[in-house]
Amino acid sequence: MEQNNTQKKPRRKLAFPIILGIVLVGALFFSIKEYVFLQSHEETDDAQVDGDISPIIARVSGYVMDIRFKDNQVVHAGDTLVILDDRDYKIKLDQAYAALAAAQKNAAATGAAITEAQSNFAVQKANIEQAQVRLWKATQDYERYKNLYDDHAITKAQLDDATAERDAAQASLDAAKSQVPVIDRRVFTSKEQTVATTSIIDARKADVEYAQLQLSYTVITAPATGIVSKRNIQVGQLVQAGSPLFSVVHEDIYITANFKETQMRDINVGQKVDIRVDAFEKNVIPGTIESFSGATGAKFSLLPPDNATGNFVKVVQRIPVRIHIDADTAVLHRMRPGMSVDVVVHTK
Repeated sequence: MEQNNTQKKPRRKLAFPIILGIVLVGALFFSIKEYVFLQSHEETDDAQVDGDISPIIARVSGYVMDIRFKDNQVVHAGDTLVILDDRDYKIKLDQAYAALAAAQKNAAATGAAITEAQSNFAVQKANIEQAQVRLWKATQDYERYKNLYDDHAITKAQLDDATAERDAAQASLDAAKSQVPVIDRRVFTSKEQTVATTSIIDARKADVEYAQLQLSYTVITAPATGIVSKRNIQVGQLVQAGSPLFSVVHEDIYITANFKETQMRDINVGQKVDIRVDAFEKNVIPGTIESFSGATGAKFSLLPPDNATGNFVKVVQRIPVRIHIDADTAVLHRMRPGMSVDVVVHTK
């Protein structure tokens, strides 16, 4: 019995060093493996699936007449999603068309007035020429009668008739000439009215385009292909301009990984990335580094830190890195913005 106990004690003494040696060898092997791995890789778990989300906001007020989608439905760019009551906007468009037609009629009337004034101006020039010819003939007759009167060949009454005819011709010419500035001002005024009428027509056309634009806003379409989420409206509800209605999550998704600034030395655009999504972490999804953010995440926060004030405490900053997902459509459709992921960058 004593001999058996003596044999067990040395065995027990040897077990602990052996176990300790195995643990140390395992730790050394793991450390060497991690060291070698980190020499050619950078990894972070501060990453998530990201994507563009378009908030759909009402641009005009109106009652919701029809909703043509369901929550979490896949829609395509240009699909009609919501229709608002457009009767008020159709009336405004009709009013704009009526105002444009009235302005165009005024422009036509002004053009006719210009044509008439120009015609009167031509007639008046002919009247002036006619009055000049009459005055020339009356003057010639007066000169002949005056010579005859000086030779006592005619009576004083005949000379007076010639004098009166000359004076009448002169008065007619003066009257005709005095009408020229009046007609000229009338033509100028009509042309000025044409310019003003043209401006009014342009304004009325702008009103028509604005009314058409407002009417088009009553039909709300999908800005991009994606999934409709977060619906905030019901049929019959009155929505105001600027009210958020729902959101469209774009189908194009990517990874945003926030690496420490101390990890950025060997990370470059185009390097391959291994992506593991927490929701199905057994699958390794390939990716490619696409771009780097223009500033650290802290700079885009609501209250960015100002290290020039107060006591300074150095904090390692993180830089958002955009990663393109090199996966097929079936995998992408399972991923949603906001999912947590782990990424490993192959730096060498």
